[in-house]
Amino acid sequence: MQVHLNPPLEPGSAPQLAAAIVAAAADISDAALDYGPDSIDVVEDIVDGFRAEGVSGEEMAESLVAFGCYLGEIVTRHIGGTWRPAPAAHPTAAPFIVVLPDARECHPIDWVFSRLESGAAVSIRDLYAVAAAGGADSGLAEDGAHG
Repeated sequence: MQVHLNPPLEPGSAPQLAAAIVAAAADISDAALDYGPDSIDVVEDIVDGFRAEGVSGEEMAESLVAFGCYLGEIVTRHIGGTWRPAPAAHPTAAPFIVVLPDARECHPIDWVFSRLESGAAVSIRDLYAVAAAGGADSGLAEDGAHG
């Protein structure tokens, strides 16, 4: 996947990428993204719209990564954690993840790509709930769910 984002695609740029997608979503569709967990439903609806249009993850990579950064910001603000480089052994849509305070890995960018690929079979809200409840790593990083 080639993604050409400004700022560059690295852990420290996640908050700026999230802010950019908040502004873009407001401009394009009047979507209100306020970094609250309830706004996860808005992100799911937007991604479902992309899916209904038949676009691929490759075609929408920049937007999907930015929405993943937005979701990661919800995680860091409401659950805790920090953006870190993704382990080389884990195939991921982006080179960074959120490491939660209890050291579990959270893959919010993958959540978005998985939602586009699988539709409602992948619930971003449920993945967030598992992270918030302190669920096992396997619930966050399964193939297909890419937690």
